[in-house]
Amino acid sequence: MALQRAFISGEKNLSEFTSLGVSTHENTGPLTPLPVLLRHRCKPHVNMSFSRCLILQSEVQGFIEKCMLAVGTKPSHATSLAEVLVEGDRRGHYSHGLNRMDMYVKDIETGICEKDGEPSIVKESVATALVNGNNLLGPVVGNFCMDLAIKKAREAGIGWVVTHGSNHFGIAGYYSMQALKENMIGMSFTNTSPLVVPSRAKECTLGTNPISVAAPASNGDSFVLDMATSAVALGKVELHQRHGDNIPEGWGCDSQGQLTTDPGKVLNGGGLVPLGGSEETGGYKGYGLGLMVEVFCGILAGSQYSRHIRTWKVTDRVADLGQCFVAINPVNFAPGFNDRMSDLLTIHRCLEPAELGIPVLAPGDPERISIQKCNEMGGISYHLSVVKHMNDIAKRIGVNTLLPTNKPAPE
Repeated sequence: MALQRAFISGEKNLSEFTSLGVSTHENTGPLTPLPVLLRHRCKPHVNMSFSRCLILQSEVQGFIEKCMLAVGTKPSHATSLAEVLVEGDRRGHYSHGLNRMDMYVKDIETGICEKDGEPSIVKESVATALVNGNNLLGPVVGNFCMDLAIKKAREAGIGWVVTHGSNHFGIAGYYSMQALKENMIGMSFTNTSPLVVPSRAKECTLGTNPISVAAPASNGDSFVLDMATSAVALGKVELHQRHGDNIPEGWGCDSQGQLTTDPGKVLNGGGLVPLGGSEETGGYKGYGLGLMVEVFCGILAGSQYSRHIRTWKVTDRVADLGQCFVAINPVNFAPGFNDRMSDLLTIHRCLEPAELGIPVLAPGDPERISIQKCNEMGGISYHLSVVKHMNDIAKRIGVNTLLPTNKPAPE
C-alpha cells in the first residue's frame, strides 16, 4: 500500500513498480471467491492487483462534493452529482463515475454550465411535460425530470417528460431505477456529443445515446437494462488509453471509418462504432437505435441534436443536451406484473449455460454483483492512474486528496 500511496501522491510513476520487482497484476495472496449474489451464480476468482486501490464509498462521495463546492457548485447540486457518479462506480460503470469528475469541474469553472438555479417546466399536460434544464448539471436536471415523470404516472398511469438545456447526467440507469422505488417501470434516454460513426460513414454524427429500462419484479428483484447504442461508451476507450491498453476490435474506428484497436486513433479523428460493430455484424441496428434516441431527446425536446451538439473536446459553448424520462405504472395494465416479471427473469437465469461455470445473467445482474463485491470489500476499487488524475485536480483547486484504505483491491 505504501507503493500505491507513493504513486497517487506523485512520488512514483506506475513504471517504477516493475523496477522494484512488483508486478501490477500480481496476486497478493490466496485467490478470493466472489460471493454468490443470486441462485445459479458461479464463484469466479478475483486477482488482487498493485495497480488498483480500495477507497471508501463515503470518502469518494465526499471528495466529489468538496471538489464541486470548491468551484462554486450549490451544495444540493454537488450532492446530486456525487451520488450519481458513485453509483456508476459501484455498479461497475467506471467510465461514468469518478473518472468523469474532471469534466464537471471544468464545465463549472469555465462557466459553460450554470452553478445556480433549478430546472423549470415549459409546458405540461396530465401525463407529459417539457422541461428547460436551464443549463444546470445533468444529474440535477435528471432528478427533477424523473421525479416529475413518476408523479404524473401516479395520477395518469404514465409520465413522459423531455428536457432541453441539460448536460451530461452520468449513468442512464440511475434515473430509470428511481421508478423501481415506486414499483413502476422507468425509462431514461439522453443524446450526447457526436462520437459515433454511422454504418458506411466516416464522420461522427451521433452520440453514444444510451438507453435504460428498469422494471420491478417480486421480492426486490428487477430487470435493469442500461446500455449505450454505440458498441461501448467513450469512457471505456478513454480508460484504456489512460491505462496504456489497446481496445478490443469492434469498439471503434479510425478517421477513414476502418476498425482499429488503437484508442488514440478512435479519440483523435476516429470514432466509436454503433452497437453491433460493422454493418456485416448488425451495426446498422445500433445506428437505428441511436437515431431513435435522437427522436426522443433531440427532436421532441427541442435541444441540439446530431452534429449540432458541440464536440466532446470543445467546451466553448453550452451542451444543450436533450433527455427523455418515462415512468409507467403497471397497475394500469395487466395484473400480476411483478410475479410475471420474476418468472421471466428466472426462466433466463436458469437456462443451461453454453460454457460450464459461466451462468446466464439477466440485465442488471452484473451490476448487482459489482455492488455486492463493493459491499464485501468495504469500498470501491479504482485504478491508481484515475485516482492520481483526480488528486491532481484536487490539489489545483485546494481540496484534500483521496487516500486509499489499507485493504488490497481486485483487478
